Amino acid sequence: MSNTHQPVRHIVIFKYRHDATAADIQQVTDGFRTLKERIPGITAFEHGSNHSQEGHDQGFHHVYTVTFTDAAARDAYLPHPAHQAFVSWLSGSGILKGVFVVDYQAQT
Repeated sequence: MSNTHQPVRHIVIFKYRHDATAADIQQVTDGFRTLKERIPGITAFEHGSNHSQEGHDQGFHHVYTVTFTDAAARDAYLPHPAHQAFVSWLSGSGILKGVFVVDYQAQT
């Protein structure tokens, strides 16, 4: 069950090509981070590399979490010109081998 007034966490996990350099990955991370300043409703941006020892990552290793004030803010983010420009640039870069996205609202 979804509550439209709760924060939404947008989890994006990238599988970079084997030849992606640390500088390439940093450029993606920096571009992703700038969306927080350019798109209303984003309250937090976090990122990190997978270091799980369970072996279930399927090659996905860089995790990005964008937290929105609510579902409406997330819905406005998806078509926002700044987000679309980032997606277009990223898609054209050839650096990604795969993308996995999950959105959720925390329940306790």
